[in-house]
Amino acid sequence: MPDIRIHRAHRLGLARARQVAWSWAEQVERDFDLACTVREGEAGDTVEFQRTGVSGRLLVAADHFDLEARLGFLLGAFSRTIEAEITKNLDALLAAATAPAPAAAAAAAPSTRKTAAGGAKARAQASAAAQPKPRKTPPARR
Repeated sequence: MPDIRIHRAHRLGLARARQVAWSWAEQVERDFDLACTVREGEAGDTVEFQRTGVSGRLLVAADHFDLEARLGFLLGAFSRTIEAEITKNLDALLAAATAPAPAAAAAAAPSTRKTAAGGAKARAQASAAAQPKPRKTPPARR
């Protein structure tokens, strides 16, 4: 079975790295139908994920992320594409976490999160609300 290994160093500290890991877990649950379990520890966390044809874990530390995934036979044919998508998503979350947040956005952000699914729903609803509404009538033909 093909393996995917991704290592990303960061300077977020454990608290912010945990936030990034939670965001990543919510994203892959929503986008790729993975089941994620987070195991918190004193020095770091482990996000375990799985679905038919893929299983793995994301190790979260104060100074790095290590992702390891095992792909089944059918998904193995797409290992490079899957690895590129995971890398893109993780890098985007890291970039967002390291960028300075505007004071207004930080003040408006909720201070606690009850469940991972609740946070994902709220973001999905906010994202849907931000999408442009479809046209009700087709454009005129010339």
